[in-house]
Amino acid sequence: MAAAEPQDGILPEPSENALFLIMNVRDRQRDGRAVARALARTPELARKLSSGAPQARLRSVVGLGPELWDVASPGRRPRGLHAFPEVEAEGRRAPATGGDALLHAVSRRPDLCFELAQQLRRALGEAVGVLEEVHGFRYLDLRDLTGFIDGTENPKGRERATVALIASEDPAFAGGSFAYTQRYVHDLAKWNGLTVAEQERVVGRRKRDSQELSARAKPPTAHIARTVIEKDGKELEIVRHSFPYGTTSEAGLFFIAYTNDLSRPEKMLRRMMGASGDGLHDRLMEFSHAVSGANFFAPSLRVLRSLGAE
Repeated sequence: MAAAEPQDGILPEPSENALFLIMNVRDRQRDGRAVARALARTPELARKLSSGAPQARLRSVVGLGPELWDVASPGRRPRGLHAFPEVEAEGRRAPATGGDALLHAVSRRPDLCFELAQQLRRALGEAVGVLEEVHGFRYLDLRDLTGFIDGTENPKGRERATVALIASEDPAFAGGSFAYTQRYVHDLAKWNGLTVAEQERVVGRRKRDSQELSARAKPPTAHIARTVIEKDGKELEIVRHSFPYGTTSEAGLFFIAYTNDLSRPEKMLRRMMGASGDGLHDRLMEFSHAVSGANFFAPSLRVLRSLGAE
């Protein structure tokens, strides 16, 4: 049997611009299936837009939250799909804000991301309300707004599919992926009050070139010390597609990761927040705080088309 084809925004490296749209269905029982049918047509909308500007490389992913999935496809839930679990520890909080539908659009041209989102919104009409709309951009040479290169540990090449896509462990949903999302707001004034050397100890890398600090120089509370986790001698990996966003008034990071196992980013978050039981937390959380969190399932194109037909 041929491998199930994933949605085309999951595996490629991130482009220059992204748009993230998280929506709630106002009445799931009444409108849930109609919303799923509209989401299923999104890849075709993106293809039509791309045909006029192939060099822009417009790609998209749509995902359904657990509650909408159960309405759109009753009795056929992917193993491991569940709501985002809120984490709170010692005054630090990563909230679960939920969501029924996700659009993740990427392109070299921001106007095409916007146009795709506009067309989807028109198709959905008053059936949905928008919880979050975030327009992400490439910042300098792939850096977060903290000034550090983002995604250094991201899997490369064929490994991205191994990490992101469901395979034989849940064959009915092979080619699909779980999308784990959070939005973080940075306190850049507080962050920029640190020296570069202090910032590097918080992150665990050199700011200039992203070289990891030595074991002696890297504190156990450094960001990468908390998020790089090994199990049975192998690092737990996720495929990150995070983007900086913001204005001069509020700025941060929209974090999105694709994975075939939601327990991986959830373990990372517990260690970051100081909820893993070892008494440590990620010092980066002293300069950035989460304001949203939601899980979605991004089905293969075949399964997505089946939702559109139901």
